[in-house]
Amino acid sequence: MKASIQLRKKLLASLISTAVIAVAGVPMVSWAQSANANLRGKAPPSATITAKNVATGAQRRTTANADGSYALVGLPPGTYTVDAGAGTEQTVRLSVASTATLNLTQAAAAPAGAVNATTLTGVSVTATALTEVKTSEIGSTVSLHQINTTPQITRNFLEFADTVPGMAFNVENGKTSIKAGAQPAANVNVYIDGVGQKNYVHGGGISGQAGPNHDGDVGNPFPQLAIGEYRVITSNYKAEYDQISSAAITAETKSGTNEFHGEVFNTFTSDRLRAETPAESDAHNKARGVSREYGGAFGGPIITDKLHFFVTYEGKKFSTPTTTTGSGHTYNNVSYNDFLPADAKAQLGPTALPFKENLYFGKIDWEPTDRDRFELSTKIRKETQIYGAGLTTAASANYNYKNDDKRFDARWQHSADSWFNELLWTYESTLDTPTPITDAPATTYFWNAPAPADTILMINGQDPRQYFEASQKGNGIQDNLTFNDLTWHGDHVVKMGVKYKEVTLSDRDSATNANYFYNVSPDGTEATPYKVVFGKVNSGLPLTAVSKNKQFGTYIQDDWSVNDKLTVNLGVRWDYEKSPQFLDYHTLQPIVDAINAPTYDFNGETINQSYAQSLAAGGININNYISTGHNRSAQKNEIQPRLGFSYDLNGDEEHVIFGGAGRAYDRNLFDVISLENSKNALSEPTVDFENPTAIDGCGPGKANGTSCFAWDPKYLDAANLQGLGSGVSEVDMINNNIKSPYSDQFSLGMRNKLGDWNTSVTLARILQYDGIIGTLGNRYPNGKFYNYENFTNQWGGAGVPGIGNLILFDNGKTTYNTQLLLSAEKPYTRESGWGMTIAYTHTHATQNRLYSDGYAFDLPGIQYYPFQTSSAAPKHRLVMTGVVDAPWGITVAGKLTLATPTPVSAIGCCNLWPNSVGVQGEMSAAYPVVGIPKGSHFLVGGPIFGYRDIDLQATKNFDLGRDMVLQLRFDALNVLNFKNYNDTIDNYTGAAYNPSYNRIGNILGVPRTYKLTADFRF
Repeated sequence: MKASIQLRKKLLASLISTAVIAVAGVPMVSWAQSANANLRGKAPPSATITAKNVATGAQRRTTANADGSYALVGLPPGTYTVDAGAGTEQTVRLSVASTATLNLTQAAAAPAGAVNATTLTGVSVTATALTEVKTSEIGSTVSLHQINTTPQITRNFLEFADTVPGMAFNVENGKTSIKAGAQPAANVNVYIDGVGQKNYVHGGGISGQAGPNHDGDVGNPFPQLAIGEYRVITSNYKAEYDQISSAAITAETKSGTNEFHGEVFNTFTSDRLRAETPAESDAHNKARGVSREYGGAFGGPIITDKLHFFVTYEGKKFSTPTTTTGSGHTYNNVSYNDFLPADAKAQLGPTALPFKENLYFGKIDWEPTDRDRFELSTKIRKETQIYGAGLTTAASANYNYKNDDKRFDARWQHSADSWFNELLWTYESTLDTPTPITDAPATTYFWNAPAPADTILMINGQDPRQYFEASQKGNGIQDNLTFNDLTWHGDHVVKMGVKYKEVTLSDRDSATNANYFYNVSPDGTEATPYKVVFGKVNSGLPLTAVSKNKQFGTYIQDDWSVNDKLTVNLGVRWDYEKSPQFLDYHTLQPIVDAINAPTYDFNGETINQSYAQSLAAGGININNYISTGHNRSAQKNEIQPRLGFSYDLNGDEEHVIFGGAGRAYDRNLFDVISLENSKNALSEPTVDFENPTAIDGCGPGKANGTSCFAWDPKYLDAANLQGLGSGVSEVDMINNNIKSPYSDQFSLGMRNKLGDWNTSVTLARILQYDGIIGTLGNRYPNGKFYNYENFTNQWGGAGVPGIGNLILFDNGKTTYNTQLLLSAEKPYTRESGWGMTIAYTHTHATQNRLYSDGYAFDLPGIQYYPFQTSSAAPKHRLVMTGVVDAPWGITVAGKLTLATPTPVSAIGCCNLWPNSVGVQGEMSAAYPVVGIPKGSHFLVGGPIFGYRDIDLQATKNFDLGRDMVLQLRFDALNVLNFKNYNDTIDNYTGAAYNPSYNRIGNILGVPRTYKLTADFRF
């Protein structure tokens, strides 16, 4: 009977391995990878292997095969006692998203690599940390000890990810972002307890992190107190990872234990504890402000060994001082500001921009048997910030940015001797939107003449172009099934999964309010506005684009241990997403009619051919962009093979060669593929009013009913503006065959254990394809992009006749990136009293357009942009961290970050450049250029660094008795006060582009800053 069972297992393994190699399953969901750990190795034949979690009492068991091989899968990361019978017991620490090897054929003493493992602050036990070395994935694990000791600018737990080669965490004016290699943040996916946090609508990678300007958010995505540890995989991840073409970050949250434990903390800093920024030094005006981060965590048993809870809260509060200065220009030595009306001038001066964030996380886990585990968790993020005031914007023109993110997850895990199943349900609801703090119409005071022209001040409401509203809301379900007892030419752990999700996406790009412009001159301010920008409702389309997307994904992967040296990972996944808003969109008939009309007018001239014919002469088949509502289909070919191997040279995990190749599909952001709706539904025209100084040619008596109108006080009600203007002023059209972006990844490397050090060297090649980009479709009647009669640039070309500029969206952004990744880690142990990490990245990347750019208007199409040095990453980057137990119970830690200057891309403009572009071989009026700013010194050597930073922290614990500890911590960030400039100035010497840093502009990171933290643990 047993032989028959083994035969069936071998046949099943053979069939699965064949299927993995030859078959792609079915389609695209946003959450996938489990954060659980796996344990495999050798034990006495047919022995029962039991793993017991030291902190929670949870148990898992399986039975070894006849050859002694075993695998325990789906273990929550933590410290376990593992045994296969008398005399084999070992205590080990399993890390997040890892597969470790542990042989139980005989008793083993704790090696030198033993660590003091803790959960929260309570259960403490000496355990051997098992390091995963037989993986083809490229990455590393960020431990809880690193999170607790490494100096940190923010409480964004992702900040520690830049200790992994290939990763970079950036802080600019408090806004944070995380990216890998030469790819933008939007291509990263973060999985918390196996659930992806992807932002479907805007960039930023993670929901809630796009920010009010879509360039980063000052809030934190998740309470750091809830994070146990996380793993960063920069490329060659397994088939279970989806909606990703850059790095995968998978984190495990903390759980309650069999003892009650908790902590509360408060972190404080202020302007008195930091140096001036370069801009503040130049202005001799240091902004005042206080920043606090605070919170607590509590967890413990409800039923010992069975039912536990964990809850945490973190808050962040600060107020950013700012000053509304108005214009810096003068007329006859009198400030432009002095010509403002008195009520407007009174709004100049200092104000503050408050920010507040509340983060909540709760989790209950229940293990009624040693076969079943149930988890229910929730995360709630509530964030508000007042935004806008400063320079030429008054506080009355602020808006309140609201950023909410709610997630609920429930899972059931069931384990048997030979298989493990995980069923997961998820729900998410996010919303980010700015709203004006007043209903009054926005008013902008503008100086037109005498030169120089300048905006003086905007008061009251916001410009309609500032508004947006984005949300994603829906449910998902997935099931992952793992077979851990299959044999066929070695041992197999086969995992397969299927996922389905329905999520409603919405995006709105503008508002229906108005911004009125008043002319200011030496004679004062005119009584009526000379122009207005407003949101005009067009076409009958919904003002908010809404799409009920359906996502489906499936995968299968096989971790095949051929022998004690060779491990092969074979996997494939298929993703599919249906976005009805894009697929069912019908190009508006007036646009189609204007394109196909037999004649059209251009610059007062009648062109005796259709606009479509002019486009065709310029290489554009406009029929590829006209949607009938039935000629678009969802992409069905997202087949992603993922292959990897590792070879342990001596079978002792000391020296391991690894490599892999794979493909990974991401997704197009909804705010891009919904532009056809949002731009056509609500345009933002500018119309002029008759004014005494005839600005824009609209003087008294010049009203023409199209662009110039007689002023009427009723127009101060924005609703009465709807009859003005020409309607849609921009026609956005997306290629009917648009595809999802993807990357092809290749790597080869070697891991070595040298004494207490774990080292790795990897050569990685990542090719990123099919990024979506908007290009200018305007063409002259002869089809040319630049030249027609006396026109010599692209801005004179005709848009869709009688409607507006033509913008075409296609795939085409491409990045080629080759990286050398070096890492070395000496893990911290209590016995040694110190730990250290070293991460070095050498990047050689080229791009035809910066991958985060959404538009490219300077050449006829993306295919004409040259490949140049990428402006997404520096050539060299080094990050080192260290921690040491100092005398008197003090822990000291530091972090060093060095990087060469990041290249800068720009457009050389506006002379004829000797390059043949477009289907007619035109001389380009502008051409992409790239340059590298001159760096700065670091202690010794030449001016070669663009980023230099040394951070330090010291922590002292005070034992208060009865398991209570008071911890005081002092962080000194950027202790040498290096100026890490971010803004650049364009300089040209002939055609040569030589950018330089703006030494009074924005900086990356922070100026020298001190932070004080008090933490009470019990």
